Amino acid sequence: MSLRTSPTPGAARAAGPPSAVRYVEDVSPGSGSLPPRAWYASSDATSLSLNGSWRFRLSATADAQDESFAAAGYDAADWAEVAVPGHWVLQGHGSPVYTNHLYPFPVDPPRVPTENPTGDHLRVFDLPEDWPAPADGGAVLRFDGVESCARVWLNGTDIGEFKGSRLPHEFAVGHLLRPVGNVLAVRVHQWSAGSYLEDQDQWWLPGIFRDVTLLHRPAGSALDFFVHASYDHVTGEGTLRVDSDVDGRVTVPALDIDVATGEPVTVPVEPWSAETPRLYDGELATEGERIPLRVGFRTVALENGLIKVNGTAVLFKGVNRHEWHPVRGRALDLETMREDVLLMKRHNINAVRTSHYPPHPAFLDLCDEYGLWVIDECDLETHGFVEQDWRDNPVDDDRWTPALLDRAARMVERDKNHPSVVIWSLGNEAGTGRGLTAMAEWIHGRDTSRLVHYEGDLDCRDTDMYSRMYAFHDEVERIGRGLDGGTARRRRLPFILCEYGHAMGNGPGGLADYQRLFEAHERLQGGFVWEWIDHGIEDGRYGYAYGGDFGEELHDGNFVCDGLLFPDRTPSPGLVEFKKVIEPVRIGGDGADGTVRITNGHDFADLSSLAFEWSYQVDGESVGTGALDVPPLAPGESADVELPEPPVDARGAESWWTVRALLAADTAWAAKGHQVAWGQFAAAAARPRPAVVPARAPVAGDRLITLGPGAFDARTGALTSIGGVSVEGLRLDVWRAPTDNDDGAEWQSDTRYATLWRRLGLHRMRHRLDGVEVDDDALTVRTRVAPAAREAGLATMYRWTSDGSRLRLTVSVTPEGDWTLPLPRLGIRFGLAGADRVTWFGGGPGEAYPDTRAASMVGRWQSTVDDLQTPYVRPQENGARADVRWAEIGGLRVEGDPEFWFSARRWTNEQLDAARHRTDLVPGPTVWVNLDHGQHGIGSQSCGPGPLPRYFLNAGPAEFSFVFAETD
Repeated sequence: MSLRTSPTPGAARAAGPPSAVRYVEDVSPGSGSLPPRAWYASSDATSLSLNGSWRFRLSATADAQDESFAAAGYDAADWAEVAVPGHWVLQGHGSPVYTNHLYPFPVDPPRVPTENPTGDHLRVFDLPEDWPAPADGGAVLRFDGVESCARVWLNGTDIGEFKGSRLPHEFAVGHLLRPVGNVLAVRVHQWSAGSYLEDQDQWWLPGIFRDVTLLHRPAGSALDFFVHASYDHVTGEGTLRVDSDVDGRVTVPALDIDVATGEPVTVPVEPWSAETPRLYDGELATEGERIPLRVGFRTVALENGLIKVNGTAVLFKGVNRHEWHPVRGRALDLETMREDVLLMKRHNINAVRTSHYPPHPAFLDLCDEYGLWVIDECDLETHGFVEQDWRDNPVDDDRWTPALLDRAARMVERDKNHPSVVIWSLGNEAGTGRGLTAMAEWIHGRDTSRLVHYEGDLDCRDTDMYSRMYAFHDEVERIGRGLDGGTARRRRLPFILCEYGHAMGNGPGGLADYQRLFEAHERLQGGFVWEWIDHGIEDGRYGYAYGGDFGEELHDGNFVCDGLLFPDRTPSPGLVEFKKVIEPVRIGGDGADGTVRITNGHDFADLSSLAFEWSYQVDGESVGTGALDVPPLAPGESADVELPEPPVDARGAESWWTVRALLAADTAWAAKGHQVAWGQFAAAAARPRPAVVPARAPVAGDRLITLGPGAFDARTGALTSIGGVSVEGLRLDVWRAPTDNDDGAEWQSDTRYATLWRRLGLHRMRHRLDGVEVDDDALTVRTRVAPAAREAGLATMYRWTSDGSRLRLTVSVTPEGDWTLPLPRLGIRFGLAGADRVTWFGGGPGEAYPDTRAASMVGRWQSTVDDLQTPYVRPQENGARADVRWAEIGGLRVEGDPEFWFSARRWTNEQLDAARHRTDLVPGPTVWVNLDHGQHGIGSQSCGPGPLPRYFLNAGPAEFSFVFAETD
């Protein structure tokens, strides 16, 4: 049975809004709408999309206009036009507002401000010529998503109002339709009582942002139906039963199924999983309608303290996904949704949490088709009440419980026929209370085939798993080992990190460390990185706008840009790193015994769909490739596979084996040859270190000192040129433009290093010259690098030698004073004029830092300076390449001893630090090059833990060298 809701009579008030708009502040879910039911993409019943251009009028308050616009014949010729689906604030009417958790209005539930932007929408439409006659059935008007409260009229008749922005609402309208000139009027209010339940971390964007559809309902058409398709992993059989409010028959031709609704049938089947998403095409036929079905057989169970599907414990390698498009906001088309799913599959992601509301229903069809585990989350968050210690929180107020149950029912009933949905989530960050318990009880009663999640239920009283967000690595390990404490019930439940790895700006760091924990402890069943995409709004002023760019009274800045994708859906380095960290095949070895170890990390699929190939690199260049014969290992199995003999004698050079796992044939989500996983290991001893035997003495002149190809200022000892290449400002550098993760979050009580770095003055270091010394084989420059007002400093010595054609610089750094902080970076920087192309041998092709380097592959790479940059929405440290042996740029070749981090950009680190948007960065004539001996880790402290201590760049004595030569 579907949950049928009705409005809750409001209590009498001494004062309030005018009666005509009192529904805006009514805590009930609405009035007039039909009971929720299952969504399906199509049937043989006629339908009419009402998407398109609508007339639009914006008012400043809810009661500024009367209802006359809903009547036939109203003249709206002077109104504006907006696209539906869409948000009016993204179409030139008002402005978007971003807050993380603060309500952008006074908290006085259920009251909302008098200033309540209200959009009147008008659509006049004719019925198609083939629309059935009234005697042949009725019609339903369906809204898939309206933010935040809507009142609807059809041909002058008030048919109802509703709240629940990301949920469907249907109205019976067959008796009101006319062949031509139908007037559909919708009044949408930005703020309503429902806004208190929708305080998700995202832009506040009013409008009709999902589809509006008119559905013919023939006599005898389907109402609600529930597809139950379980799988017995012991017998290999599936059991299908379709419960329907209207009797009919169910057919699945591939399984020879033809049964009445409500009748179970058991047959051998191939099960559905995210790795093997087998769907059977079927049909539900009632007297008046035929509905295509896509049936996936699978069983979800909580068994022995683990989440199991088809008898196997699953490991979630997931992301949190808000719906977002940089131009259309949350109004997504099917191809954008498909692009999201394909990108997830191609980056080894197997699960998605629909944070923090049910997605467009077509997205779940795609998850069924391509294979993704789904935590379907209810449209509920009351996070802003944390500011008043959760007083008056609606989820603990019985007056709001009907609205909460309505939201739960509309999610469950809409999405219950999707095999991809394995877990229902009550919502997010809504505190605790009786209303949540009521939701959990109703969901458990309605659907016993899935589990229930809610992170805020720390005692797991109402839920089937222990869920946390942003727990530190050490705590996650203790939970995995069963040492976390808590109630006895909680200790018996599986654990997931529903949010971790906050992907804001450069990062997240530490993903590989989390994954090692997930794979080491059975109880830890994975997690969901926060989040999928940056919510930047395309804006000519800034490139992409974020919180505060529209003059909001309250905002949370670029905290809305914390995704693995940039707003245009370009993968960030964080997504590339995540793909590597979670790859479903482990490839390892040390090259010493001529074998490589292959481990199948899938939960369900064997390796028969993959082809393996080897390549052999000498000094970063491939000198041989070939196929590698790997058996079709079952999930969890490993094999040691013999490598061929090296194709060349690489003695005296650095050589590597690289083994790749590639798709052996085209799939629905990627083409043949798509790389799923890779591993790399050294085949021979480490590279020979660059050596420069001093063979030239420095020659001192009046203005210059020359040493081999180098020229130096005689007074300061500063390098001015190498051969014909001018060099500017070479000196020690310890500053990086702080990342969002360096900055941390203002509410965090733990150490936020960017704040401390600035307090110490590392962004304004002074360079004192202590001496320039010329001896028989070296030029030595002694300096002290320190910030004003502090005793701490770095005694720095630059020692230059030459063999006649090359220059060797050895930098020795000794900390002085009381250093209590790690350094952002440690290395040198200098400027080059006219540099553009870059070639390097080292890690690539993308950026990497100490705790984000899993995806960095050793090889020989090429780029332009511009392409080295990672265009984070808020500019910050980026673009470093790790483990660089040598690099060539601007006519110079630089070799490192030891390997180094390399970066180059057309602005200084200080200019990068000062920028707030991409458009603030203006390329200059000089390319600034950083050669770093060390970098501090990244972490995910923008909303989580900072880097682990082993990734700290602690201040200590250091010595490192570079060899410079002019290129041909």
